[in-house]
Amino acid sequence: MFSHSDLDAGLIQAYRETDYRVHDATPFTLRVDDASIALAAAHKQHRASVSAFITACNPMSMGVDAATNLRLHAELGKALAHRSLRHLEGTGQHPSNQWPAESSYLVFGLALESAKTMGRDLNQNAIVWSGTDAVPRLILLR
Repeated sequence: MFSHSDLDAGLIQAYRETDYRVHDATPFTLRVDDASIALAAAHKQHRASVSAFITACNPMSMGVDAATNLRLHAELGKALAHRSLRHLEGTGQHPSNQWPAESSYLVFGLALESAKTMGRDLNQNAIVWSGTDAVPRLILLR
C-alpha cells in the first residue's frame, strides 16, 4: 500500500467509506479494514485464499456516461472469463449516494500484484484487496 499518494485526501476517504456489495446467493457487503466472515466463507467456497474487488467504471474517478460504464463492465467480465478467473458481480457505492453505484467484480485468487496490475490497466485509482485474513484493504494505485 502507498504511504504517499497523489490522490486527493477526500477521494481516498470516500473510497474508505464506500460499501462494496457482493451479489452472491447470500449478498454481503465489504468495508475497508473490517474483517468479513462472509468473505472468508466465499474464499472457502471458491477455493481461494485471496480476492480483489475491482471495477472498470469511471476510469480515474472521472464520471462517464452509463453506456460507457456498461461497456467497460462487460469487457472486464469477458476478460475475467477468458482468464478463467472465478468472480461474482458487485457494486461499489458511497453511503451518501451522491455518486452512482459502480458495477464491479469480486475476483477470487487474484494475487496482490496481479490485482494492482489489473486495476492500473483499467485506469483505476484504487482497488480493494483481501488476503487470507479476509480483511478488505484499500490499495491505492496512484
